[in-house]
Amino acid sequence: MKEPNSGTDPIGQNLIKLISNVCFSVFVFTVLVITVIAITYQPPDPWESSRALTRVFTNVENATFMIDTSVLKTGEDVGMVSVVASPAAAPSEADVEASDVRNDETNVSVSVGCDDGRLVNCSDRGVLMAIKKFNLKHFKGIVFLEYQMPVDGVNPNECDVSWRFRNRKEKSWRRYRDFRRFKIGYTDDCGYKIVNAKGWHSGVNARRPRSRFNSTRSGERVKVSPSYRDDEINDTIPVVGSDPAFRNGKYLYYSRGGDYCKNMNHYIWSFLCALGEAQYLNRTFVMDLSVCLASTYTTSKKDEEGKDFRFYFDFEHLKETASIVEEAEFLKDWKRWEKNHKWKIPVRKVPTYKVTPMQLKKDRSTIIWRQFDTPEPENYWYRVCESKAANYVQRPWEALWKSKRLMNIVSEISGQMDWDFDAVHVVRGEKAQNKELWPHLDDDTSPDNLVSKLQGVIQPWRNLYVATNEPFYNYFDRLRSHYKVHLLDDYKELWGNTSEWYNETTVLNGKPVEFDGYMRVAVDTEVLYRAKTQVETFYNLTSDCKDGINTC
Repeated sequence: MKEPNSGTDPIGQNLIKLISNVCFSVFVFTVLVITVIAITYQPPDPWESSRALTRVFTNVENATFMIDTSVLKTGEDVGMVSVVASPAAAPSEADVEASDVRNDETNVSVSVGCDDGRLVNCSDRGVLMAIKKFNLKHFKGIVFLEYQMPVDGVNPNECDVSWRFRNRKEKSWRRYRDFRRFKIGYTDDCGYKIVNAKGWHSGVNARRPRSRFNSTRSGERVKVSPSYRDDEINDTIPVVGSDPAFRNGKYLYYSRGGDYCKNMNHYIWSFLCALGEAQYLNRTFVMDLSVCLASTYTTSKKDEEGKDFRFYFDFEHLKETASIVEEAEFLKDWKRWEKNHKWKIPVRKVPTYKVTPMQLKKDRSTIIWRQFDTPEPENYWYRVCESKAANYVQRPWEALWKSKRLMNIVSEISGQMDWDFDAVHVVRGEKAQNKELWPHLDDDTSPDNLVSKLQGVIQPWRNLYVATNEPFYNYFDRLRSHYKVHLLDDYKELWGNTSEWYNETTVLNGKPVEFDGYMRVAVDTEVLYRAKTQVETFYNLTSDCKDGINTC
């Protein structure tokens, strides 16, 4: 006879159900936690460094700028997040370099019973692999991006090779070129080795010179000296095109204000405000490429108009990261529309900066035209980005890089010192003469004091680059008894009338361009950034404050 059913499941089944329920509860709880984290997590603000810089500029007692001939850091210096992914942020660069060498090693065929007297074949992959290994060992601050196959040098067993590279301290993706000559020998196991390597741009057989004519703005043809032109620079002016394309666009147009002919840091601060408002309003910014260089940077000691924006900044990168149209092209298209059509383009004229970007956000006019006709400082562009607007308009620092042509000079100078140098920034000039604001600066930067202070920081007989505004070249002669001293004027050939920079700016401008004071400061500053040890005036050489007494 069967036993009656007790109405309960066996203990094993209950235990399995209990475990299943617990596991399912844990799973649901985990999913819930991950969801909450994903919703509430805020990543680090990539604009934090620019906001800190914004606080430095806006923490002033009035709306005017102090005269400062130093160079304001631009997008490639402050490391902003760029629209184009920067190789600086790619974690695999070193791995790529090492893998290039490893891949080459797998392709090297080593002959048995080699003869040390036989000539080296520069096209052998083993030669390139040996050069790559040598470069990786000796140039730690360089990212090597692309090599060309080595070619024969002048003498037997010499090979010339060219490559593209990027400096690790530069945040941009821009590439530079070097070509060097290597003496190749054999190792004990019949592999290749580097016997010696010559300096920067010594491998002349690996470069391709071009002697050419170029057209200028006036239509005449200018013969330039043999050039090794940087083909990656494309700073042509964009064109709007057809009438429908112009009519369908939305534009922000700034008239010239009091910023014109102010120092370059003031210009940058205002220009990026205007560009930031255009981005906030989702409009194309109408840009005047004409720059007025303040008297502090000119040899005439007078403001000089008619300078080209492209002399100083990377216009190609700006075109790629911001929506812009050149002013002359814009006005030409506007005039053509007005001539060919009966109805006018809708224009909203804004007479004062007190009309905020937030108030213009929903404006449907084709052109928003900001006019700055009031007296200074009410007519400064950057006033648009003050007060509440600062919470909405962000300056696009990542859009502004220094000119690639100037940066090529920086790479030339650094390369001629084999990327192995220290630097000191010596600020003198008018500040050293102003005893009221800088009472100790003149004495603290005297030749004797420079020698004594630098000896405790920089090893003797190192390459020492002196970035300075001191006009007397021989002022630093006492340092030459202790260091291999380099000054910007030692490299005049880099902007002389046979240089690449001279050729390219002449073609761009239609006539020769002066290597002016701002260009000198920009190059000086960038070379300083690339030094292994950097000694600053107001942090290391003197106790005076950078902006005068009681401003530290």
